[in-house]
Amino acid sequence: MPDKEATARIKINKLLEAAGWRFFADGSAPANIRLEPSVTIKSTDLDALGANFEKSTKGFVDFLLLDAKGFPLLVLEAKAEGKNPLVGKEQARKYAKSQNCRFVMLSNGNLHYFWDLERGSPYVITSFPTPDSVTGYQKVTPNPQRLIEEQVGEDYIVRTQRPNYAAEAAWQNEAERPGYIQVNKLRFLRPYQLKAIHSLQTAVGDGKDRFLFEMATGTGKTLTAAAVIKLFLRSGNVRRVLFLVDRLELEDQAKKSFNDVLSTDYQTVIYKENRDDWRRAEVVVTTVQSLLFNNKYQKMFSPTDFDLVISDEAHRSIGGNARAVFDYFIGYKLGLTATPRDYLRRFDCANAGTRDPREAERRLLLDTYRTFGCENSQPTFRYSLLDGVKEGFLINPTVVDARTEVTTTLLSEEGFVVSFTDDAGEDQQQAFKQREFEKRFFADTTNQLLCKTFLENALRDPVSGEIGKSIIFAVSQNHAAKLAQILNQMADRLFPAKYQSDFAVQVTSQIPDAQQFTINFANNNLLGSGNFIPTYKTSKARICVTVGMMTTGYDCTDILNIGLFRPIFSPTDFIQIKGRGTRKHDFRAALFDDTIKEGVQQPIKTAFKLFDFFANCEYFEEDFNYDEVLKLPPSKGKGSDDGGGQGPVVVGGTYEHLGADILA
Repeated sequence: MPDKEATARIKINKLLEAAGWRFFADGSAPANIRLEPSVTIKSTDLDALGANFEKSTKGFVDFLLLDAKGFPLLVLEAKAEGKNPLVGKEQARKYAKSQNCRFVMLSNGNLHYFWDLERGSPYVITSFPTPDSVTGYQKVTPNPQRLIEEQVGEDYIVRTQRPNYAAEAAWQNEAERPGYIQVNKLRFLRPYQLKAIHSLQTAVGDGKDRFLFEMATGTGKTLTAAAVIKLFLRSGNVRRVLFLVDRLELEDQAKKSFNDVLSTDYQTVIYKENRDDWRRAEVVVTTVQSLLFNNKYQKMFSPTDFDLVISDEAHRSIGGNARAVFDYFIGYKLGLTATPRDYLRRFDCANAGTRDPREAERRLLLDTYRTFGCENSQPTFRYSLLDGVKEGFLINPTVVDARTEVTTTLLSEEGFVVSFTDDAGEDQQQAFKQREFEKRFFADTTNQLLCKTFLENALRDPVSGEIGKSIIFAVSQNHAAKLAQILNQMADRLFPAKYQSDFAVQVTSQIPDAQQFTINFANNNLLGSGNFIPTYKTSKARICVTVGMMTTGYDCTDILNIGLFRPIFSPTDFIQIKGRGTRKHDFRAALFDDTIKEGVQQPIKTAFKLFDFFANCEYFEEDFNYDEVLKLPPSKGKGSDDGGGQGPVVVGGTYEHLGADILA
């Protein structure tokens, strides 16, 4: 006989007890496991089964698990360790139906399945669900047909926000209607968002329970997700939704977005703020990292706690170990991503090195598509940046080629190499890792050159004429601090007496209240507002210098300039950074002076600039056609003129010093 501690019966007993199921009464809590209907289990009955169920006449045991009222709730078919739990599923189905049970669990102590007989096939689980969780899950009666037939029109969300909007006088008066929509913050679905939802309904009709929306940044993935949440909850196909994000700042953003459009009918909470009463909410938002910590997702939740799991920026929030969280829960799964599957279509994966970051990203993208049932690499719905630009919803960047000698491609292929003469007078070359890259390459003169180029060519605010709101992405936090300092020094010269070292702000994790800085920047009150025109409430701080905080899901529609002051090796990061500027904006929204409004020449944002100092665009798209080319002064050291040669990047000196005057 196998060692008792390793037997199926011992393992299954522990799993049952950990989930709150009881063979024997515990104080006032009655036993809720039976071997036969209406027959209480005795310890001798369990011993008689054998340590690995070898003494049972059938070779397996059907446990009957009861609800709080003592009625059959779930059948657990327990098998010996050497047997596949699925072998006897038809026997378990037959027994479950005889006991009027909707749920079946199949286990051999190591591998476990949960089976909702009304919803499809057995689903692998890693822990047993609690009695309360299964009871709650039972309240949802799957009705895919109702979901498929639900009428979803452009006012689907508005009918939750303001159910009787169509009968109100301000809506019926066409002249007042735009103001009515704005005051009440009504969110009508755009045509492509409706197509996404209708595509999901079609997929459900085809028997699918996993879906993937590939939608460009700025197209309203969260609003689309809100409509999907309403669809599932309203049709009775789910009772609770888990919304997974991969960054802390996105928790608050998602909660606010859902509250803005769903709070009339459904409650949204952030898990960490509602650890004791999250079960009262229909939508629970959390970071995947917080659930992974100490395997919290297994300890705090049952597999049946959520009927729909939505993963925001899917291939980031379910990559690596995070996949375990996503797969832990039973039910429907929806992934949202802004990174196109074919973004690396020109990348020659056959000849890629094992350390090429694009290869790792390619595999992750492919894995994401498989996870959501897109074996043919086609998402449930796709809407690209070009689609958004073509239909007038998004803005394509004006990409500025301001490359230095050191391009992203060369850094990726060859590493960063510096030449020098050693103590013996011999010429040497030394490669530096990325953490040394900023220290060695970004001398003060180089930083000054990049900042000067940026300020001289940046788009200006169409109302006030000041530098348009901008985000600059630096190599490191130290580099961000240097850039902010240089930009503030230059602002003193360019705009005398207008700024007091508050033109540029470092926004990184080392800075206290950095997260609040990002919010204030979006709300146009970072370190003040109305600096040039008191009645124009645009942020006094014009540039946020960051490393990675403002890449994903940061909504600031009036961004006019983005600076890539570092190489970017991840296509996901590149897509996200580029997407910070794609949203449209009316600059008159922050102007509270009608006389000035009339004179604004171009009040609607129609362009934004992306300054590419490292040929990042060419790294991802071969022969990229830049919209604008700026020639930076060459360095004193060796190196190709265009940054496109072969071999390692060799820098024998630093950029030519611009003189004592940094703006000269």
